Amino acid sequence: MLQFSWNSLCCTFSLSAMATEKSELQVLEGNRDFTTSLYKVLTETPGNVFFSPISVHVVLSMCYQGAKGTTAEKFASSLKVPTTAAAAEGYSVVMNRLNSIPNVTLLMANKIYLMEGHELLPEFSDAVTKNFLSEVQLLNFATNEAAAAYINAWVEEKTKEKIKNLIKKEDLDLSTRLVLVNAIYFKGNWMDPFDKYVTNTAPFYLNKVKSVDVPMMNKCGDFNYKADKKLDAQILELAYTNDNLSMIIILPNKRNGIDKLEKMLATCNFSEITENMCNTLVIIQLPKFKIEQTIFLNNPLTQLGLGEIFDPCVANFSGMIMSNAQIHVSQVIQKAFIEVNEEGAEAAAATSELFLYFYVAEWRV
Repeated sequence: MLQFSWNSLCCTFSLSAMATEKSELQVLEGNRDFTTSLYKVLTETPGNVFFSPISVHVVLSMCYQGAKGTTAEKFASSLKVPTTAAAAEGYSVVMNRLNSIPNVTLLMANKIYLMEGHELLPEFSDAVTKNFLSEVQLLNFATNEAAAAYINAWVEEKTKEKIKNLIKKEDLDLSTRLVLVNAIYFKGNWMDPFDKYVTNTAPFYLNKVKSVDVPMMNKCGDFNYKADKKLDAQILELAYTNDNLSMIIILPNKRNGIDKLEKMLATCNFSEITENMCNTLVIIQLPKFKIEQTIFLNNPLTQLGLGEIFDPCVANFSGMIMSNAQIHVSQVIQKAFIEVNEEGAEAAAATSELFLYFYVAEWRV
């Protein structure tokens, strides 16, 4: 029997790959490589790292549809998807698959807000509405308070009111032309839930000597598990009621091992982490937790090679709207929320859901 007690930890939410088409496989593999690269950049900043890589990847893939010239080449290189057609066709399959997974709630939605008086180019409009299932809404960004409220209301609806105030009124003005938004919502119960009556207060170690008291969940049972010598860590898989979905939890062997683990994760293939796991009797102690985080992604994306999209003199989005104006990405933001408890991962504090979400890119003249 193995003891799996938490001091510091790293969690990653994993969706088992079910790719059946070439374009879908290209998108999933591209998202995997993009995730590793973005994670490496984000871990360079001290503190918790919590983000939804697929939310970033999908909305950038929508931007990719309207990019031309070297800007399109930068998207292909950074997103690890060779063509706009591959990105569009792949996400068409991925989104329909995600939105129809049984036994859990996993929903992804996209929306484009366009300045009144402008029109999307037909090729871009077809790509984002048919393949990315995106709606298009005309707004007057000059009335910035009303426009921000309108966008935020959509985000709140799609995320069951877990993500609020994604856009500030100061983000919008007369020069704004497009706002792209992606929202993801997840709610899933554990296949083998924890008993809330045995949850107790226990120390959670922040480093080798410092700890805080937290509500610690407890369970003994058979789970997929392995001791990873390369990572110097233990790996546990907690399945949801649909076993194609799971949460992968990585526990460093040393209380002060989280920094070393993060550096190693930044260079490894996430899809290989769960290889060679065995169904093993494990004693689990896992903290209940809730995380909310906002990430401004301009600098990280620039480090990944997408700096051109933010340059008003260089960015080429001439495939987006019917306009002679030179448009560029002004801001990329993500807000994310997750809560984990005895029943599962949920986006509602009352019922404990997980949800991942919500990412916006904005273009200005």
